[in-house]
Amino acid sequence: MPIEKNQVVLFHYSVRDEHGNAIEDSHGGEPNAYLHGHGGVIRGLEEAIEGRDAGDTFSVTVTPDKAYGPRKEGAVQRVPIKHLMGAKRWKKGMIAQVQTEQGPRHVVVAKVGHKFADVDTNHPMAGKTLTFDIEIIDVRAAEPEEIAHGHAHGPGGHHH
Repeated sequence: MPIEKNQVVLFHYSVRDEHGNAIEDSHGGEPNAYLHGHGGVIRGLEEAIEGRDAGDTFSVTVTPDKAYGPRKEGAVQRVPIKHLMGAKRWKKGMIAQVQTEQGPRHVVVAKVGHKFADVDTNHPMAGKTLTFDIEIIDVRAAEPEEIAHGHAHGPGGHHH
């Protein structure tokens, strides 16, 4: 079943930066699930997966314009440390999650003070050319509820 809009795709991936440094690897856990055609993965990855089938393995290099965008200069904000989620003690370079009006967002800690931290609001992978090694595990038709919600449910997907 070639992958097209409104299908749920389960896949494993590993990703590395332009210098070949490993960033993430989903192997060893459950495969990721997303609803194809609904923006559940970065655009360059979704374009590369389109038309593929379960069992396919491939590599794709994605430039910043189709990944997490360019780095924006001056994107540092001061926030109360109590708003940082993900650790008890913070150090420069750590990735935190903050709640925004648009939902949760990852930020990089730039400087830590007594009660406040300066955080870089660029996505940690902004400005990077990324190479993904993809293994498509399964493809299935989406349930009407998944299409209505705009995301996959069940293992590797969203849980309500």
